[in-house]
Amino acid sequence: MTLANTVPELGPTDDDSHESARARFLTCAATGLLRHGVDAQYGGFDDTFQALIVAHAELGMRTRDPGLLLAINAHLWGVVFPLLRFGTARQKQDWLPGLLGGEQIGGHAITEPQAGSDIHAMVTTAVAANGGYRVEGHKRYITNAPLADVLVVYAREEGTPSLSAFMVRRDDPGVEFRTGHGIKGYATATIGEVLLPGCELPAERLLGKQGAGAVMIQLALEHERAFIFAGMTGVMRWQLQRAIEYARTRPAGSGYLAGVQGVTHRIADMQLRLETTRLWIRECAQLLDEGKRITLASAQAKLYASEAFLQSSLDAAHILGASGLEGELPELVHDAMAGRLLSGSSEIQKNIIAAMLGLGVKKS
Repeated sequence: MTLANTVPELGPTDDDSHESARARFLTCAATGLLRHGVDAQYGGFDDTFQALIVAHAELGMRTRDPGLLLAINAHLWGVVFPLLRFGTARQKQDWLPGLLGGEQIGGHAITEPQAGSDIHAMVTTAVAANGGYRVEGHKRYITNAPLADVLVVYAREEGTPSLSAFMVRRDDPGVEFRTGHGIKGYATATIGEVLLPGCELPAERLLGKQGAGAVMIQLALEHERAFIFAGMTGVMRWQLQRAIEYARTRPAGSGYLAGVQGVTHRIADMQLRLETTRLWIRECAQLLDEGKRITLASAQAKLYASEAFLQSSLDAAHILGASGLEGELPELVHDAMAGRLLSGSSEIQKNIIAAMLGLGVKKS
């Protein structure tokens, strides 16, 4: 299958219903969009992360739907790639066909009412019970939660600082995936809550080794931070084209806006942000294709890309004047504002970068 054939012919939408979200996700899955970067033995295209980011950028350009991009990235980095790296042969056999084909929608559940980026504040617990595990807790702001068929839920082993990961289905006893606190931005993504008053799981639902949850979270977020903005570069490309077209055709004095230096400088900045964001994302993809870690690169990519997307969204709306307050452009500003916070705020990314440079070390 060619790369072009894996990007569905979907346009933008203002339908934020759960039915629309599921239908658009399934349309992407049906074209094979979820199979990039996955080995053929597991049902993937046996291609590279470079191919993945090209497909996601094209999807962003065609749909201008950050909510859909968020849902796809939560599915891939929250459950598909953790399964590929940490799952047993049986788990891969049982779960990957449905997840890659779109028959099942997934994600991961990390955030709690009192615990966001600080995973040490997590209070959801898992205890051995009845030959398996009993998981209790409450997760909030979970992408895909109302629609998801399965989520990787992270929980603390009771009485220890260790975290473990569990495959939790929506129909498991003692769990509820539900619509929760809505956010302004990413309107077409379903972001909800997971209630676990006493979820009983068999032993084979443990993903990875017991106590390996913190490492798994770090790797999942590294991938998510690096590649969620691959799709956003397509949105930024559309914003840039829209601004250029408007500047060339909008009369201003004896000429057009394209002759006004203040406008052309904003557009030049938009171009520079787009290309720099692309370079950072390509760097992350190349490192992964070479089998290398992307801890520092993904934090730098996410920090730069999220700030760039917000500023370019503001600039695009500003250049179009009053018409920039209609249609997609103001909604993209909300999306970009949310993008600075999801998967770790800009301040969290700076903390990671500083730590990788050996800064912030306490005296022993």
